Amino acid sequence: MSGQHICSHFHTHNDYNNVSFKDINYKMINRATIITLLTWLTFVGQSIAQSGATLADEYFKAGEFEKSANEYSKLLKTEVNWLRLSRYMYSLQKSNKADEAVKFLRKQEKADEANRAYYALLSGQLASQQGDTTLAKSQYTQALQSAKSSIPKLEKISDAFVELGENRWAIRSLEMAREVSKESGSYSSELMTLYKATGQTEKAIDEAINTSKQSDKKETVLAALQGYLNTKDEPLIEKALYTKIQAEPGELAYNELLIWYFIQKQKFSRALLQEKATDKRLKLNGGRVYDLGMVALNNKEYKTAAEAFEYIVTTYPQGQLYPFARRLVINAREEQVKNTFPVDKLEIRKLISDYQKMLQEIGTNNKTLEALRSTANLYAYYLDSKDTALTVLDLAVDLGKTDKNFVDRCKLDKGDIYLLKGEPWESTLLYSQVEKSQKEEFLGYEAKLKNAKLHYYKGEFTLSKELLDILKLATSREIANDAESLSLLIVDNTGMDSTEAAMREYASIDLLLFQNKTDEAVDKLNQMLKTFEGHSLADEILWLRANTFLKQGKNDEALEDLKKITATYPYDILGDDAQFTQGKIYEERLKDKAAAMDAYQKVLTQYPGSIYGAEARKRFRTLRGDTVN
Repeated sequence: MSGQHICSHFHTHNDYNNVSFKDINYKMINRATIITLLTWLTFVGQSIAQSGATLADEYFKAGEFEKSANEYSKLLKTEVNWLRLSRYMYSLQKSNKADEAVKFLRKQEKADEANRAYYALLSGQLASQQGDTTLAKSQYTQALQSAKSSIPKLEKISDAFVELGENRWAIRSLEMAREVSKESGSYSSELMTLYKATGQTEKAIDEAINTSKQSDKKETVLAALQGYLNTKDEPLIEKALYTKIQAEPGELAYNELLIWYFIQKQKFSRALLQEKATDKRLKLNGGRVYDLGMVALNNKEYKTAAEAFEYIVTTYPQGQLYPFARRLVINAREEQVKNTFPVDKLEIRKLISDYQKMLQEIGTNNKTLEALRSTANLYAYYLDSKDTALTVLDLAVDLGKTDKNFVDRCKLDKGDIYLLKGEPWESTLLYSQVEKSQKEEFLGYEAKLKNAKLHYYKGEFTLSKELLDILKLATSREIANDAESLSLLIVDNTGMDSTEAAMREYASIDLLLFQNKTDEAVDKLNQMLKTFEGHSLADEILWLRANTFLKQGKNDEALEDLKKITATYPYDILGDDAQFTQGKIYEERLKDKAAAMDAYQKVLTQYPGSIYGAEARKRFRTLRGDTVN
């Protein structure tokens, strides 16, 4: 008998059920033919079952619930699963056959032991929909009791409760599964989500912290905890973390989260205390303390950064990180000195002495070469010893000649120092060498930006703008933003002024500031404000003078210029910059909390679209002591 002929007997479900094998002449069929026949029968049976399921689902999706109920009823006779059951119940309800649904469930609860939990759960849902909360609770409890001995069943029941919108019962299912498994951290990720959905914040945070032990869930955990920062629930994070650490002091994941929390809150000194304690307890050789030091350094928390690197120097004098930390502890202090205005030249000399002692102690090698660059720049910018600086850089280039990037960084430094000396041709030669050496690399873009600024300082605005327009497309956001800002300055202040006299004068003052000639620059800015009163550059001149006053430590004078900008040019491009900077001066330098809050409030109300909006809001709320979004 051919396969095609056999197939013709099984067009319908009824045909399949009524097949009589007496019609087949077995004498004519060999073993291979029997196997083929059985294969076809299996295939036909599966096809019929699949077509039935597909038909039921199509009716359900189309909203033809009487038809879908009829089809699901047939399917449930051959196989019971949650999707079919739930859709069958829903279809009966939508067909106004709730009584039939109840009867079905009662019958199945008695007859089908294996799926009793599903039937009880759906009975509970029906009771809930009919307003009988007592019966619903009873049935849901029965569903859990029917599944309690089987972890897979409890997992499925939890999923079913979630689908029905009964999240609290889903939680009970997973908590029961956790008890059965005797694994305290099981289902943490699922429970974290469910606790949050049901408003059980403390438990949600606790489960998020539990979940952190799963390395692949780290980003999920951080995102979950981030949502509680700056809210009334934020203190629960720190409390839960300390509880976990006390219970499991050797669990690194908890320590990592607590340090992450401190960093998010800009509490770098507390993060360092925790990191040092973790380092000692778990014998981590200073690696994590070093990383925190770098994070603190990048966030301009120079004091904490210096303490972190000092810890490595004193704790691990024979460690691999020692030479790096030895340099960075001085580097962190250097940044602190350079950002304390006015800069103390005595402190600069101490820094140079410290670098020299370090180099004598551990020598000049690839781990310490950056110290030579730092030393050279301190000589050049703060002690006016430019020739000494160039000599140090030449030594650095000779010692580090095998490191192309280091040599090119030194060349950029030398170019800047020649510009300090008033020798721009030497500068552009060095910048151009780096451009060529570092094409399409960050250093190459930086060199091109320096060349663009050099043209700008010299009043060659067209050449400068050509380079800046290229740099606007740079992959580095920092380079692109700097290029955009300088390009806008040139465009806004040269088009209407055919002589470009004001712009040339302004650029020459910018060069003086680059050369650290702040007193001379202020004198010329004072003269410019008189000569070019009413010019489009007036607000830029005030802004430049305010920032120069800040470098000189003249906070009151800086505030006066910033207030002139917000009063006279409130809606020009520098209006929000000036308003936000006032807030920072009051907060960071004058420690005037009320004035700082007022300045930040004005950023929010007068400049609603400002890029400083988020930072101003954050600072305002911190000063006010808020913990709620």
